[in-house]
Amino acid sequence: MEQPEGENKMGVMPVNPLLLNMAIPIMISMLVQALYNVVDSYFVSQISQDALNAVSLAFPVQNLMIAVSVGTGVGVNALLARSLGQGDREKVNRSAVNGIFLAAASCLVFVALGLTCSRLFYTVQTDIPGIVDYGEDYLTIVCGVSMGLFGAVTMERLLQATGRTFYTMIAQAAGALTNIILDPILIFGLGPFPRMEVAGAALATVIGQFLGCGVSIFFNTTRNPDITMSFKGFRPHGPTIREIYSVGLPSIVMQSIGSVMVFGMNQILIAFTDTATAVFGVYFKLQSFFFMPVFGLCNGMVPIVAYNYGARKPDRIIKTIKLSVIYATALMVIGFAVFQLFPVPLLDMFRSEEDMAGDLIAIGVPALRIISFSWLLAGFGIVSGSVFQALDHGVLSLTTSLVRQLIVLLPVAFLLSRLFQNLDVVWLAFPIAELFSCALCAVFMGRVYRRDILPLREGAAD
Repeated sequence: MEQPEGENKMGVMPVNPLLLNMAIPIMISMLVQALYNVVDSYFVSQISQDALNAVSLAFPVQNLMIAVSVGTGVGVNALLARSLGQGDREKVNRSAVNGIFLAAASCLVFVALGLTCSRLFYTVQTDIPGIVDYGEDYLTIVCGVSMGLFGAVTMERLLQATGRTFYTMIAQAAGALTNIILDPILIFGLGPFPRMEVAGAALATVIGQFLGCGVSIFFNTTRNPDITMSFKGFRPHGPTIREIYSVGLPSIVMQSIGSVMVFGMNQILIAFTDTATAVFGVYFKLQSFFFMPVFGLCNGMVPIVAYNYGARKPDRIIKTIKLSVIYATALMVIGFAVFQLFPVPLLDMFRSEEDMAGDLIAIGVPALRIISFSWLLAGFGIVSGSVFQALDHGVLSLTTSLVRQLIVLLPVAFLLSRLFQNLDVVWLAFPIAELFSCALCAVFMGRVYRRDILPLREGAAD
């Protein structure tokens, strides 16, 4: 069958090179983001363990901001790619401008919370003055000046949805490298700059986000002809917003679960020692080197699946999913091997001078090794969740994430902490939860294939 003239590459390019073409730039940019997250914690750990704990305890709020921005972007991404596959240009543009509006409205909520509730967030978790003071400084800045984050994520998703992931890589890399360069300068006060400590890390982060946002806006307005963003006479369009949130809201809730999970785990862990919460924070920084590329792979996969679903090309959908599972599992196996073989060098980067007894190493080595067993199954689970989102089944993604991070993980961790009163045993909750989630993903994938993909095949045969 002859392809329509000028069809987007997502409908005509061979699947394996297409997936790599879409995903690799995002994976690289996310690796750079993972690097600057680690650099943040590395420099902060040189100040004190209180400073490292303050940044670690801020993770739930930062993750919540990312959940709202990325979740909204996922909804826009899926709707825009499907509309592009259907050839509905008006809906493509309407999806883009309504997505920008939703991101701006969400940002205002976090600005208000950051300026008024940052200290309260820390005082309900700890009474250690150093952690509370450092935490207030950090959270006030990253929330109160979060416009760059929301703008950057939204604009990057518009580039991804139309297949222009190379520009996404440049924008994210520009922001991340700016953060990396500014971190030591603002934290320690190099050259003419004052020593700002934890506040300097936060300021470096938001400056990098604003730069990434600016670069993304430039590429969308000059290099993305599939979208025409015009706010002349704009009014929020209810049906479009509902379609965005039909996929985006479950994604927001799903990623927000991570914030609840981390908050809950911190309460379980801090009952043993506050060093355990620092270890958990360090784990999240280190695991991002392997999870972020997998998320990048899925970000490249989602518009391909969504586009070809809209264009009714089931064989391309199936091949994209299979290749994504293979690549994601391979990345997770590599990460598992690294955590099993090199836990001490990884953790040693985050030891402060006051950790003379080596508590971070003693607690962290078994933690990294035990938790990483869950990674052997995680690749399939992550890809499955993204497939559900691409095919407008966000609730299925939400369900599997709930099982992984709340319904199984937290209760099992709590029970293990009470039954054995041994911190090493608590980490077993992660592979146990992943096993349950992976089984559920397999069931849901079978259902999605029968209900959504198989009918396309049968229709093509007719």
